[in-house]
Amino acid sequence: MQITVNGNQHEIDVEDDMPLLWILRDELGITGPKYGCGIAQCGACTVHVEGIAVRSCQVRAADIDGEITTIEGLGQPDALHAVQSAWVEHQVAQCGYCQSGQIMQAASFLDQNDDPSDEEIDSAMSSNLCRCGTYPRIRKAVKTAAENLRSA
Repeated sequence: MQITVNGNQHEIDVEDDMPLLWILRDELGITGPKYGCGIAQCGACTVHVEGIAVRSCQVRAADIDGEITTIEGLGQPDALHAVQSAWVEHQVAQCGYCQSGQIMQAASFLDQNDDPSDEEIDSAMSSNLCRCGTYPRIRKAVKTAAENLRSA
């Protein structure tokens, strides 16, 4: 089967029930999406399929439909995405394990809502867990990214 990841086409030969997360990590060597829980509850494996945030641990190979973007493909080759820049500005990451999933969730959310309230940010980001508890910084970074995206 052919899949497109971060703008590149790949021919893969995998079982239909192989999770997208393992295709990305084991077959293609793309390690940004992390294995967290395996049951779509933590968000560490979040990627975009056609711009929508999905849990790659629960998307089967047979169900892949559309272009996949991982944290590695989010920004431009010579520039970070607004969410990535805001994450750096607000020093969101502590251990960093969940951050690629957090960033992918935030980017997808901001594509749908470019002027979110604190409550909307908290709601949109609540499905991505951060064991370090950087939620206040995550909220600030999402706000900053939204402002930067609106002014771009």
